[in-house]
Amino acid sequence: MSNYRIITDGLMFPEGPIAMPDGTVILVEIGRQTLTRVFPDGRKEIVAEPGGGPNGAAIGPDGKCYVCNNGGFKFVRGSEPGNMRSIGQADDYSGGRIERIDLDTGKVEVLYDSCDGHALKGPNDIVFDREGGFWFTDLGKVRGREMDRGAVYYAKTDGSLIKEAIQPILTPNGIGLSPDEKTLYVAETESGQLWAYPITGEGEVSKLGFPPSINGGRVVEAKGGWRRFDSLAVEANGNICVATLMSGGITVAHPDGGLVEFVETGDPYTTNICFGGPELKTAYITLSWAGQLVEMDWPRPGLPLNFLNS
Repeated sequence: MSNYRIITDGLMFPEGPIAMPDGTVILVEIGRQTLTRVFPDGRKEIVAEPGGGPNGAAIGPDGKCYVCNNGGFKFVRGSEPGNMRSIGQADDYSGGRIERIDLDTGKVEVLYDSCDGHALKGPNDIVFDREGGFWFTDLGKVRGREMDRGAVYYAKTDGSLIKEAIQPILTPNGIGLSPDEKTLYVAETESGQLWAYPITGEGEVSKLGFPPSINGGRVVEAKGGWRRFDSLAVEANGNICVATLMSGGITVAHPDGGLVEFVETGDPYTTNICFGGPELKTAYITLSWAGQLVEMDWPRPGLPLNFLNS
């Protein structure tokens, strides 16, 4: 079990952590439908109330927070306080969208809710490139006996461009860029696979044919038993750190393939990781089943994020 420190608890399915320069961590609470700031002493402050299902989050070039809103989950609770897990689309599902949130005022704007006539179903995670555009995943939604086929998109912050880059893909979740920004990484939840795509242009990737791929990606192999992949962060050396459900921890994969290590947390809903602190060697991890934000010393520095700690 990892030697982590609990910063705060009582969160309602936290996700999307952002380690801010002032030492606070901004995250979403999907179950509370809020964007929340957590202070080093554990104090919590509601920044905005976008409703629906705020999920992945990132700071853009204008200093505002861009949020993937999945439209809302239906949750069931366990026997212990804080225990929540999603089981499908919310009864009051409000539609998927990309939102821009002013951290000073809490104002929420909807930037995108569709692409080429196709509604966004369950936007999940987001990463900005150095040019100021962003890639994001749409995991889709589950409804009873059916589920959506997912997609990966690229968009601009001024509302002028959104384009579909990868589709179909099975429950795409975590997304990240290699240090040189020549490779896009996408983690699939249900397959437990991490995929790599060479970036060939603005919002464009090259794809492998069939076989060896069914979605065009190259498998970055990182076996680790029964697992489902969630969100991810990248280390400065290029390793990909994928929050791993069920087995409960962080799977660290080498970009050329293979498992570097598995960092156990013990929480079956270990949903996300980001880096902050001195030299970006502190990992902030959301343990969504426990409802906690935790931190731990990380053996290697994280990759600086564009517009945040670059």
